[in-house]
Amino acid sequence: MRTLRTALAGSALASVAVALLGACGNGGNPLASGPRAGRLTIGSANFPENVLLADIYASALTAKGIKVNTKFNVGSREILYKQVSGGSLSVLPEYNGALLAYLDKSTTATSTEEINTRLDEKLPPELELLDSASAQDTNALVVTGDTARRDGLASIADLAPYASAMDLGGPPEFQTRQEGLPGLKEKYGLTFKSFKALDTAGPITVKALSDGTVQAATLFTTDPKIAVNGFAVLTDPKHVFAAQNVTPLTYRASLDEKSIGVLNAVSAKLDTPALAGIMREVLLDKKDIDVVADAWLRSVGLR
Repeated sequence: MRTLRTALAGSALASVAVALLGACGNGGNPLASGPRAGRLTIGSANFPENVLLADIYASALTAKGIKVNTKFNVGSREILYKQVSGGSLSVLPEYNGALLAYLDKSTTATSTEEINTRLDEKLPPELELLDSASAQDTNALVVTGDTARRDGLASIADLAPYASAMDLGGPPEFQTRQEGLPGLKEKYGLTFKSFKALDTAGPITVKALSDGTVQAATLFTTDPKIAVNGFAVLTDPKHVFAAQNVTPLTYRASLDEKSIGVLNAVSAKLDTPALAGIMREVLLDKKDIDVVADAWLRSVGLR
């Protein structure tokens, strides 16, 4: 299973690995039959940080003798939420602000406490949030350093005179999510020249911003490539992008007190500098995700 989890980190092998995972264990796809007694299915979205977080959850649980299946690189929140709601996935590393924006497009909550309170009200009874980590990875609007210096850009609000001549890049769902084009238009009055659907804060987006294919892009604040490429993160005084604490979203019937305790222990140890550091190991040092996950867990006494 550890070999398959490593393979899933590479997008070129993701489809093969998913097929293999679907064929293993109890004679069929572990997602097809819902929750299973004594075994959890850990899922992830289709970008490296979320795969890394899911791998940390899976490895921490395995270290305590809890049996797990893994289903990584599944897709966007729109797909994943349905799978957790139906019990096909037991645990998913979520970002609380983005999850609330998905469930309540009119939300004005921005702090961790406000967001989690609203999520407790919005989530169906079969779903439960566990403890949020202090680690956050917020979405950010980013431009090149040259663009920021030339146009005097420090805040998203500073884009007002320029947005109509700029191509903006990001994941396809950025077009419709409140934490995307709708929020930028509503709160800052920004309408861009065009939107180019790229990957989810990945190498395609970084390259497009670097070579001028787009003049602004959305990346994650823990991405070490922002500093490496000299990109400028624009501040967000009107809070289009809310707090984004890493938080396990769970199908409650799948979990017992032992597994809940393990996942909460992970959250207690995970802060933003730690998340940024392990992401640097994955993205820049090119270390295998499962190696990075296990090393971090050992460093904090959880493996």
